[in-house]
Amino acid sequence: MVELKTPAEIEQMRAAGRVVASALAAVKKEAAVGMSLRELDAVARDVLRSAGAVSLFEGYQPGFATTPFSGVICTSVNDAVLHGLPGDLVLQDGDLLNVDCGASVDGWCADSAISFCVGTPRAEDLELIATTEQALAAGIAAAVPGNRLGDIGAAIGRIGKAAAVGTNLDFGGHGIGRRMHEDPHVPNSSRPGRGLKLRPGHVFAIEPWFWSGSTTTYVIDDDGWTLRSSDHTRGAHAEHTVAVTEEGPQILTLV
Repeated sequence: MVELKTPAEIEQMRAAGRVVASALAAVKKEAAVGMSLRELDAVARDVLRSAGAVSLFEGYQPGFATTPFSGVICTSVNDAVLHGLPGDLVLQDGDLLNVDCGASVDGWCADSAISFCVGTPRAEDLELIATTEQALAAGIAAAVPGNRLGDIGAAIGRIGKAAAVGTNLDFGGHGIGRRMHEDPHVPNSSRPGRGLKLRPGHVFAIEPWFWSGSTTTYVIDDDGWTLRSSDHTRGAHAEHTVAVTEEGPQILTLV
């Protein structure tokens, strides 16, 4: 059974969401050519620490991972799009960086991700980021009472299909609340009118991620975490934690 959150609980999740949004904003502000991913992790870590928040990522080890995650943010560069470890890689001019952050405050969780260019942007990267953000907006708009879970995936999938970008369905959005990953899985392509009927109090992390090429397959680095396209085309990722309410979808991961 999917947990329904009360308005008070949603406000508690919003508090966690503000911290996550602040951490992502700080990372984007500080990201520059010559900076290492580990240094960016330290920026996010300081934001979480000052807010009294707990990282949802550090020490996390799902079934597919060979080791616990070693940072408070995922930092995926260029052809990497998900789960990149924040190590010693130094950012170069023109890099496409995806940053994902999750945190809890008083036991309530929030999760969000952004993509942006470092230094001189490539036009095709900006277009891919815009497509991904458009898909996120479409998915959020579908998160209204009476719709079904498939309507969210269908809205995202329509944007991806129109842009002819690579889409993989192994990873996607998810329920979120007291834990980062709760049922149900929220796919980034689906058939409308199918699945769970949305009700006020449902909260989901909605997160489209696309590759600029047509590939739908990936490889995982030797670190056991970093997921990159099998044909080395670049990827973008966008995510918000969103509550279904009578007044419409509410984005909880905003500053």
